[in-house]
Amino acid sequence: MSLETNYVNLPVSDGTSMRAYVARPSKPRAGLLVFQEAFGVNAHIRDVTERFAGEGYLAISPELFHRTAPGFEAGYTNFAEVMPHMGALTDAGLTADIQAAYGWLKDGGASDLPVGATGYCMGGRTSILAALTVPLQCAVSYYGGGIGPSERFPSLVDRLKELKAPTLLFWGGLDTHIGTDAVHAVETALTAAKKDYVNVVFSSADHGFFCDARASYNPVAARQAWALTLEFLKLHLASMADTVAM
Repeated sequence: MSLETNYVNLPVSDGTSMRAYVARPSKPRAGLLVFQEAFGVNAHIRDVTERFAGEGYLAISPELFHRTAPGFEAGYTNFAEVMPHMGALTDAGLTADIQAAYGWLKDGGASDLPVGATGYCMGGRTSILAALTVPLQCAVSYYGGGIGPSERFPSLVDRLKELKAPTLLFWGGLDTHIGTDAVHAVETALTAAKKDYVNVVFSSADHGFFCDARASYNPVAARQAWALTLEFLKLHLASMADTVAM
């Protein structure tokens, strides 16, 4: 499948401007928000965005640090460089960013198509926040720290009862950055609210297991998670697009 890739600049409702990386297939079957790890919309996130486009999704990855460090990219061992920008994030700002990226999809190539979201690390939390913010058909979260109780982000547990989109969550069983208590809190809240969700824990995987540029990369877990993600998106996005087309 032929792809077109480029950067776009999006106006955000708070008066800022946000760059986003776009990968567009020749004939999109759905739109997809792809939210970054803490290390920026780097080569890995751009590659993942392109991989989704290769599956037929018009994929956009917004730069969530645009207020403090436009174009930011950091090495995976340089967490000290990342921390100030993560600390500057607010849910109000992320909500505005989500709305801007979603608006771009609906104003462009996905105007009549269903839209989903996925994200990694802090982007995994942002994917869930997106499902609480805009009318998505589904959301996928990879090791989303801050969905449950966290020192870095306000917990979304109390808001999960508002979730309207089916959700797929991936966690690493060895992930001490998030911890089992936080994972259980998310699962308990979703179950209590009778939400449509799938919760997957890879017992031998650590935080960041999907990223092949990180030392914690787990190829077996990554391959399984990718297959599950594509099937989940196919069920909730591609099948809906086919129904709309009929």
